[in-house]
Amino acid sequence: MKRYVEPSIHLNSFNCPRCGALANQKWYNTRADNIPEKGIPKLEDIRNGDIFLTELYGSHQALSYLVNLSISECFSCNNISLWIHSTLVHPQISHEFEPNEDLSEDIKLDFLEAAKIVQLSPRGAAALLRLCVQKMCVQLGEKGKHINTDIAALVKKGLSVQVQQALDIVRVTGNDAVHPGQIDLRDDRATASQLFNLVNIIAEIMISQPKRIQEMYDQLPEDKLEGIEQRDKPKP
Repeated sequence: MKRYVEPSIHLNSFNCPRCGALANQKWYNTRADNIPEKGIPKLEDIRNGDIFLTELYGSHQALSYLVNLSISECFSCNNISLWIHSTLVHPQISHEFEPNEDLSEDIKLDFLEAAKIVQLSPRGAAALLRLCVQKMCVQLGEKGKHINTDIAALVKKGLSVQVQQALDIVRVTGNDAVHPGQIDLRDDRATASQLFNLVNIIAEIMISQPKRIQEMYDQLPEDKLEGIEQRDKPKP
């Protein structure tokens, strides 16, 4: 099961905000070089204009360092992230959508990856969220191979009509497909937003509510629990 570690200025290892891998990070201070008079910043078109590290030789200027501006470099993808004080400023991670805490760590990781890319690729986010639903069926005791079959099995076990409808909305919205990871051109930002909410609604009803009820039930006095057990035993 994958473990997700939130990126932090206080850690040397976390899930990279660029590639998503749980990887070691190398930290750098930042230096400011004065641009000569009437000079302007030099822009490099390589790497699609992204930020990257390079070596500068032959400079004899006095060095100025930027305080509270730090760089982390991922050992997995070698891309860098920028931090101001303790806040990650590049790339931006969306916190608009947060996964239900009772989802498995593997599902949370997919959910957070979808939240990170939803602005740039709503189709990719929607595909990941359908994968979350497929994995949620496994967490609920089903096989996870065919989501339609899993929903039917859950219905036979007493799945409420509302949750069944929510599952089917996630399954068919945008791409009436049996493969939850399939990308469809009709998936847009609004569709992805609905899917985030539906995944959490399903998790709340199917996982969180039963968990909280069980926790409260387990706190009942022992004699009361024994009385309930005796009451519910089949009569001879």
